[in-house]
Amino acid sequence: MTTPFPFTAVVGQDDLRLALLLNAVSPAVGGVLVRGEKGTAKSTAVRALSALMPTLDVVSGCRFSCDPGSPDPGCPDGPHEPGAFETRAARMVELPVGASEDRLVGALDIERALSEGVKAFEPGLLADAHRGILYVDEVNLLHDHLVDLLLDAAAMGASYVEREGVSVRHAARFLLVGTMNPEEGELRPQLLDRFGLTVEVAASREPDQRVEVVRRRLAYDDDPAGFAARWAEEEAAVRARIVAARELLPSVRLGDGALRQIAATCAAFEVDGMRADIVMARTATALAAWAGRTEVLAEDVRQAALLALPHRRRRNPFDAPGLDEDKLDETLEEFGGSDDDDPDPDPGPDGPGGGGGQPEPDDAPQGDGDTAARPEAGEDGQPQPSGAGEQSAARASEPFRTKVLSVPGIGEGAAGRRSRARTEHGRTTGARRPRGALTKLHLAATVQAAAPHQRARGRSGPGLVVRRDDLRQASREGREGNLVLFVVDASGSMAARQRMSAVKGAVLSLLLDAYQRRDKVGLVTFRGTAADVALPPTSSVDAAAARLETLPTGGRTPLAAGLLRAHDVLRVERLRDPARRPLVVLVTDGRATGGPEPVALAGRAARLFAADGVASVVVDCESGPVRLGLAGQLAGELGGTAVTLDELRADSIAGLVKDVQRRAA
Repeated sequence: MTTPFPFTAVVGQDDLRLALLLNAVSPAVGGVLVRGEKGTAKSTAVRALSALMPTLDVVSGCRFSCDPGSPDPGCPDGPHEPGAFETRAARMVELPVGASEDRLVGALDIERALSEGVKAFEPGLLADAHRGILYVDEVNLLHDHLVDLLLDAAAMGASYVEREGVSVRHAARFLLVGTMNPEEGELRPQLLDRFGLTVEVAASREPDQRVEVVRRRLAYDDDPAGFAARWAEEEAAVRARIVAARELLPSVRLGDGALRQIAATCAAFEVDGMRADIVMARTATALAAWAGRTEVLAEDVRQAALLALPHRRRRNPFDAPGLDEDKLDETLEEFGGSDDDDPDPDPGPDGPGGGGGQPEPDDAPQGDGDTAARPEAGEDGQPQPSGAGEQSAARASEPFRTKVLSVPGIGEGAAGRRSRARTEHGRTTGARRPRGALTKLHLAATVQAAAPHQRARGRSGPGLVVRRDDLRQASREGREGNLVLFVVDASGSMAARQRMSAVKGAVLSLLLDAYQRRDKVGLVTFRGTAADVALPPTSSVDAAAARLETLPTGGRTPLAAGLLRAHDVLRVERLRDPARRPLVVLVTDGRATGGPEPVALAGRAARLFAADGVASVVVDCESGPVRLGLAGQLAGELGGTAVTLDELRADSIAGLVKDVQRRAA
């Protein structure tokens, strides 16, 4: 068995360690979402926490880790006889990104249920994680319906598995920890709200601290057991402190003054619903217990707000998480309760995460979450001087609601909310023989297949005699997410009459739509003499918005280069994710300049998309009393459709993809 890296040996990351420890003290806090760039010890800290969790007494032979002192009366392995139990360490169960629903919640043997009338249940990861830790790395890449399932189980403390009227329930109380890199996409606000606490982590910029990180990691890699032994005393101390805090927790008093501060803080920051208030109350209580106190102080409320509110402040994916700490302090001072007043509160004993640790100004964005203006930047992200033919980056106009863009036909891509697709979830459209393991039974078709053979099979009891060949898989139709590739003309002609501001506003609106429909997005820009991939295909629409915001304009219009670069991006992405269908959104006035025969070259490049059957939309940005109609001609070459920028701004996209390729139908 691999020796985990010691929790107390993690350098820095005070907020991360504190949030994990608070959940170990009080699992009712609701789990932790750890957001941060790669290589910031997110996974290391989570895995190290499992070694600090107190040992458990479990019923011998129970697959669901029932507590012998109070076994679950509905346990599928019950009823349990009193007496027989064993002691073991708390488990840390990892949920892979590619896990199936049956792997998460468990699987019912439908064949035995139909033929024998028994509930043959194979437990899933939720059962394994009961009374332990469930760790989801890259939780933002997990399918939405799986995230819904595990968050529902975490909230209810139980997992329900139902297949065609056959249901099983078992206890599932666990510490839920998710980690994610925001560059790879965000969670929906509804799912963010279900995590109790969130922590933003970043690598230290202090050379001495970075040196210590490297020194400890190398020492651990050379001799894991020896390195862990050197930290054994600190680990034992933290483990004992967790046990003591758990025992103290029921005695902690949350006074009316602290409750008033909590309610006022949530109201001041305009968080939705009441979950934030409840999580803050539980977190403040756990903070007091962790500090060895039986009274919740104003400092506990402040730290609870910093951990429980930032992710609940986001209204759309372009809002930066974080809290205005000056506003927080003013609110706490204004609504300070007399029973919490203490001019010199005791911060509690020091230790890993002791006293919390507030986010440094450089580690978390400040303000009310509005996207701030950024200086003009080049492709490398560095500020660029305005050169010949180049104009400064225009600010995007206000985004608006767009109508649905969809790719024609039926796909088989990742679950989403845009185009029609054959999926595991959705309305049932038919039945087929299962390929591999049966996942969604079509009961009527199965009974219909088995019924003619009952006499030949010697049926004598009430149940059907069902064979493997009788089983039918339900065919279902739902929605998939697509790859929306934006190809944006940033040439000098696009900057005329302030059109670029409107163009950016339109693209921003479509990015918001892509976020809501769970698409991947990419951004190709062209100007001057070449085209650039400003953002390779990603699930992070806020990254695309950031690149769009700093996009300068100027120079000629290498339209053919932009189309060829976009075609190359789609070719590579097709190899990586062949099931995800693309939609190209070309934003241009249709002009092509620079080089020999630029218009003819652009036409030939456009016909490559038509030959591949790629769905496309041309947003025509041409304006003025005299229009050449070049964008419409380009849409014809692409085999797509065109819409004017005015129509887009008027929220009248009327068939923006109007079944994008009626011509191909």
